[in-house]
Amino acid sequence: MSRYYRWRLPQVIGRSLAILWPLFWFVLCLRWDQLWGHTDRNVGQRSVQLRKLLTHLGPTFIKVGQALSTRPDLVRKDFLEELTQLQDQLPGFPSLQAYARIESELGRPIAEIYAQISPEPVAAASLGQVYKAQLHSGEWVAVKVQRPHLRERLSLDLYLIRWASTWLAPWLPLNLGNTLTAVVDEFGRKLYEEIDYLNEGRNCERFAGYFRGDPDVYVPRIFWAYSTRRVLTLEWIDGIKLTDIERIQAANLEVKQLVRIGVVSALKQLLEYGFFHADPHPGNLFALADGRMAYIDFGMMDQLTQEMKEYLVDALVHLVDRDYNTLIDDFIHLGFLQPNVNRQELIPALETVLADVLTQEVGNFNFKTATDQFSDLMYRYPFQVPPHFALVIRSLVTQEGVALSLYPQFRIVGVAYPYVAKRLLTDESPRIRERLLQVLIKEGKFRWNRLENLIQIARSDGGLDLVPTARMGLRYLMSEEARTLRRQLVLSLTEDDRIHFEELQRLWHLLSPEISPTHLWQATMGSLPNPFVLQDTFAELGEQVQAHLKQLSRWRLPQAWPDLLAGMGQER
Repeated sequence: MSRYYRWRLPQVIGRSLAILWPLFWFVLCLRWDQLWGHTDRNVGQRSVQLRKLLTHLGPTFIKVGQALSTRPDLVRKDFLEELTQLQDQLPGFPSLQAYARIESELGRPIAEIYAQISPEPVAAASLGQVYKAQLHSGEWVAVKVQRPHLRERLSLDLYLIRWASTWLAPWLPLNLGNTLTAVVDEFGRKLYEEIDYLNEGRNCERFAGYFRGDPDVYVPRIFWAYSTRRVLTLEWIDGIKLTDIERIQAANLEVKQLVRIGVVSALKQLLEYGFFHADPHPGNLFALADGRMAYIDFGMMDQLTQEMKEYLVDALVHLVDRDYNTLIDDFIHLGFLQPNVNRQELIPALETVLADVLTQEVGNFNFKTATDQFSDLMYRYPFQVPPHFALVIRSLVTQEGVALSLYPQFRIVGVAYPYVAKRLLTDESPRIRERLLQVLIKEGKFRWNRLENLIQIARSDGGLDLVPTARMGLRYLMSEEARTLRRQLVLSLTEDDRIHFEELQRLWHLLSPEISPTHLWQATMGSLPNPFVLQDTFAELGEQVQAHLKQLSRWRLPQAWPDLLAGMGQER
């Protein structure tokens, strides 16, 4: 690209001036209002001016406006209302051009393709516009048509932004260093993927596959026979935009529930599937009449590797445990820090900054709070934003912004924390199980209070079924893999060869009132391989424990019992 534009200086200079002059004039107007005390009086005029400016500058700058439109905590309400129009209320291009492109791409006249099609676009976005049509087979569809000369305009803008990034990096408030150019490259790669509608169709089907059977999320169907790289035909979604709160309430839909669905589905994308929607702004999310949420526009997607997902969980576990030295290792693995970072200086700084975040109540935490606390740390120490995580951060921040615009009292961690707790308790992958044990065991001792907290948090949104969770946990406990864990459990329940019944009572209390000991025992043992010596031994112990619970406060165990229990399951 550099070689191409190196010999087209008039084109480059012309586009540069077309960008810089209106931006300079807008900043000058804002400054003038501040000097004369007219900021509040002219805010409506300036918000319209900003929307028109971004629209005039084209797709790249419209994308910036879309991101800002979802941040009510960053943008004042007057500007916010104008910027939301950048989602799908942009100026369209003539329908005759759109029809000509459809016919050219599909190789047939419009009348042969569709039984009917809207004379004007029902929505115009940054990269294309959408028509509502009906196929001759009767299905109603959305027909997405790309804007003319889009690739050429994107290429020039990206060239200029990449060139400018080398000069802007030292002036930014964060230590992005040389990675700013890499972030621009990643952004450009995603934009090129987004203008390939066949790629978008494949993304849509892959996304639908992950959420197949999910009662809360709906994904439209792609009509491949009517789709090309510049024309995409997909199922028409009859829903309510998440920005239309009045219609959502009129349809008797719960705003809080829609917010929960959006956050949980985002967490599933990041931590379970690793394939996530990187542009979940309000124009791409719809509330359906049955309470589900529908996603559209799958042009900007990204993939996390299994290793990245595991290191994200690692970072969360070590953050909760305040294990800052290991947390630095996680940051290094994820690419936020270099291996030669000075740990002696960084660990005290992490303790100071993250202690404020961790001591806040879950309900009062949001990403804006964390960003404010972390920004100075990132400026003073060699943190970098890996290009691959730029879209992850964008997705999370955008999702929280949508939630805040719908439900101002919303705090993302209040929904995310129960989901993560449930994931730690129910995921059977060895790496996640290892992370759970890191949370529950410290210095060789089992921490019952941590288990209690995790179960209570996971149950707080009604998403944890204790019977299968307990069955899975006990099945693992009785396996060869958990031999060391069994010994630690027994030792945590005993002291001086005595078993403490208050600890056993706490364990049973975790499972009540929904599950009786007998119910749990039958459900668990019925799922185990048959027959183990372990089963008979553990059943005998269970019967003895229940028989003595009401009579004794403590019960002496034979000296050899800890070793016996640690070796259970090794014989048949």
